[in-house]
Amino acid sequence: MWTSIITAILIITGIALAAGMLLGMASRKLPGDTSQIIDQVNGLLPQTQCAQCGYAGCRPYADAIISDDAAINLCPPGGEETVQRLADLLGREPEPVVEAATTPGVAIIDESLCIGCTHCRDACPVDAITGAHQFMHTVIASECTGCELCIPPCPVDCISMVPAP
Repeated sequence: MWTSIITAILIITGIALAAGMLLGMASRKLPGDTSQIIDQVNGLLPQTQCAQCGYAGCRPYADAIISDDAAINLCPPGGEETVQRLADLLGREPEPVVEAATTPGVAIIDESLCIGCTHCRDACPVDAITGAHQFMHTVIASECTGCELCIPPCPVDCISMVPAP
């Protein structure tokens, strides 16, 4: 009687070990959850949401990189450093950064027209616009990425783009 119990335990243990080894090998060979790697790629991007890469923001661009719909060198605000970090993470060769289709400019605010509504400040993804509610606003040129996201929400059209210095 004891021998049949021990034999059953050994057979079940052998089956469990074999199944565990097969699952371990399969997890290394098969692709895992892509949302985790997308989060890692998104974390390496500068989060300017400037759309200079051709995507609506950094998260859609990260998704496109992982699904091989986009190259890793389309982020001008991230520069060469971001391309290198993405290449290291994904095991790809780094490539030179593709510059934006248009020359990036810098937003300027015509202070005589600004009504201090804060719409532009709220739209700026990099906090390059300063100013309090009901007071004139200004752009910190060194922080502006030229994404032009501040222009549409301005109710008095006091924002324009000039070539970057």
